[in-house]
Formats: sequence, structure tokens, C-alpha cells
Amino acid sequence: MISIQVASAEVVGLVLSGKNLDRVLDTISTPKKPLSPNERAAVHSISFDTLRHYGLISSQLELLLSTPINDAPVRHLLLVALAQLQFSKASDHAIVDHAVTATETLGFPRAKPLVNAVLRNYLRTPDKFKRERFKTDLALYDFPRWWTERLKREMPAHWDDVLLSAADHPPMGLRVNARRGTVVDYLAKLAAIGMLAEARGGMAIELTKPVSVHELPGFRDGFVSVQDEGAQRAAHLLGLKDGMRVLDACAAPGGKAGHILELAKVDLTALDSDKHRLKRVQENLDRLKFKATLKNANAAELETWWDKKPFDRILVDVPCSGSGVTRRHPDIKWLRRETDLGSFARQQSRLLDSLWNCLGVGGRLLYVTCSVFRAENQDVATQFLNATPDAKAIDIAALVAMPDKESTPEKSTPIGPDKDATPALEHGQLLPNEHHDGFYYALFQKEALPGDAKISHGTKTARKTT
Repeated sequence: MISIQVASAEVVGLVLSGKNLDRVLDTISTPKKPLSPNERAAVHSISFDTLRHYGLISSQLELLLSTPINDAPVRHLLLVALAQLQFSKASDHAIVDHAVTATETLGFPRAKPLVNAVLRNYLRTPDKFKRERFKTDLALYDFPRWWTERLKREMPAHWDDVLLSAADHPPMGLRVNARRGTVVDYLAKLAAIGMLAEARGGMAIELTKPVSVHELPGFRDGFVSVQDEGAQRAAHLLGLKDGMRVLDACAAPGGKAGHILELAKVDLTALDSDKHRLKRVQENLDRLKFKATLKNANAAELETWWDKKPFDRILVDVPCSGSGVTRRHPDIKWLRRETDLGSFARQQSRLLDSLWNCLGVGGRLLYVTCSVFRAENQDVATQFLNATPDAKAIDIAALVAMPDKESTPEKSTPIGPDKDATPALEHGQLLPNEHHDGFYYALFQKEALPGDAKISHGTKTARKTT
């Protein structure tokens, strides 16, 4: 356990200093400090627990200490050990003893008495440190104050449910390949090997207990993919038909691209600005036995990739805060700053403005985020509509709330500067719950303008008038 605690403390320390959790975990085991597969899995679990509950654990540690700890690695080790004592199945005695020894491994032998005293003091009166004994939102919800306060303002009826959902382990959602089988058939395959699961609408299935993808029947042969139920809304909302020309503008890692090709025989172009992540798209399509045109490009820079032929459908899953997927990426809570939202919103608007030029008349563009903040969702969508004369919003409220694989978003509702129309866009907000993550969807259709007027959306030369 000592090597596990030391590695976990290192991971937590790197994340709290600003590093991405997934990237840190990818490099934590090296030739100089090798970890077995089981040890790597343990480090993964402990690191996630520590960061998922960092607000509570850091508040507990502050209460346990008479003076602040100057040595950051020792503090990180104590955070990890406190997380283990509360969220792991290891014995309390082993956790404390190994943490004391790990202190010396980290190079701080003088801190051994402190580590021993802090952890044993916690174990003497654990009830004193229960979450409900604290009064701060940081300890109660495990989110930074700015995040909690913003959600309270933006969604007074749901903010606490959104925050509490992040404390749970995420569900494992599957997407059955519609070209290879049915949900009923796949549920039978799972039952035959003792895996419990339930149908969740459309082609979605939720496993009762997460498993390795290698244990899933037919995964290697493309019969099923791992994809959150909420993310599966995207391909359905596009209203795909055979023969369409489709763009997936921010495609990595390729889950939505694969789903698009499962639903219709389309000519798909998949873009991503990260060439390494674009390889993941190719790997996913290869497993599903699909083909698409992949391009390493910034979707907003049309001159670098677009052939001037209009698309019938565009999916733009824009970069965002990731505030709807924090239980899968708990580092997001501690890495994001409130000022990041404005930066993301500007990037999202630029993508919308540029990609609208690639859409043919009568075509549809689906705007997607995995965020719960208005600044990246309703505000961006409304601003785009107000500034784009040939854009009309499509009412997708029913499909976002209750997807049906046979349905298409045909009911359209114009939404422009009129504030009374704005709530229709809000219905595209899917809040995280026990079955899916948080997403925002807005669907726009390009209308023909009188006199076939030309518009340059990237430079905003046209405006809607009120």
C-alpha cells in the first residue's frame, strides 16, 4: 500500500497544481517507479475519491491541524489517507501504518509523528468530522464557492441536485449498434453471462455494475460501444437520412461519429484539432467497421479544411468547462476558474459563426456542450440566434427529455430576440442524474432569406432587427 499511497499523493498534488488528472494518471507508472495493473487501478480509485470529495477532506484536515502544513507532499499524503479511511475497503490500521511509512518514502521522516497523530485523531472521533457537521458549501458539496453560488443563481430549483450528483460514481452506459443487433438481443447476451443491465430508451443500456470493455460481448467486433446515455441524444437529434453530407466538427474521441454512422449511411467528415485524439476517432471507427474522412484541423478555420461543398447536418460538440461531467472528471472542479466560462463562450461563438457558413439551406446544426452553466449554453445559443437572420431554432425539448430512436426533431419553433421564446432553448439542458451526465443541446435550421441574400457570419456583417 505504501507505493499506492505515495503515487496517489503525487497525482493529487499534480492536479491541485493545475495538471489534468487523466494525463497525470497516464504517466504515473514509469520504469523508475513501476506499478502493477492492480496498483495502478488502486491509485486511480484513490485519486478519484480524494478529488471527488476534496472539499470535505480538506475541511476535515484543516480542523485536525493546529497549524498549516508547510510541506505540500505531506499534506497530499494526509488527504489521500483520509480519503482511504472514508471511502476504501482497506483496514484503518493498515492505512495509518502505511501512511506513516510513506511519509519517510516521500522524504519527510520528521513528519511521521504528525501523520500518525492526525490520522489517529480522526479515527478516535470520526463522527466529529462527518459532512453534516460542517457549515460551508465547500465541505457540504465538494465544489468551489464560485461554482456553488453561480448554480444557486442560475437554477434555484435544481442546484443542490446537480451538485450532489457529482458525489456518485458515474453510471456505465452502453450503446447498441443498430446495424448489428437490438437492445433486447444484447440484454439477453448480457444476462447469459450474468451481467445485470436495463434498457434506457433508444439504443441505450445501463449496466448495474461497471466492467472492463473487454468483458462486454461483441465489443471488439463493434456490436456495442461505451457511451453515456445523455451523449446518445446527439446523433438522434440530427434527424439523419441516408445520403446526407454530415460534419462532426469536434469529433474526438469518436463516440458521436460512430453513432451517426450507425443510424444512417451518410458521407461523414470528422474533424479534430488534436491529432493524437483524432487517432482515437479512427480506432473507434475501425472497431465499428465504418469509414469517414478524418481531418486534423481547427473547425473555425474554414480555409484549412473546407472544400466549399455545403453540409446537410453539422454536429459541433464545442470545448467547454465540462461542468456536467465532473463525476467522471473530478479534477475539473478544482482546475476551472469562473473567468474560464467567458473564454469558452467566445470560443464557442466563433465556432458557431464559422461553421454556419458550411451549412446548406434547409440544413441543421446541432450545438452541444457537456456544461450546466448558462454562459456556455443558453447565452451562446441566444446570442447566435439574435445575430443570425437565417437561423431558426428547432424545438427539441421532448427528444432531449425522452429520446426515441425512431423520432426526429420535426416540430420547429422560431426563436429570436423575443424573450418569451427563450425558455424553449432552456429545455435543451439535460441535468446530470443517476443515469446520465449533464449536457446542453440546441438545434438550428438554416432558412432561405428573401432575395437569396449573402451573409458573412464570421465577420458579423448581418444582424437581425427587432
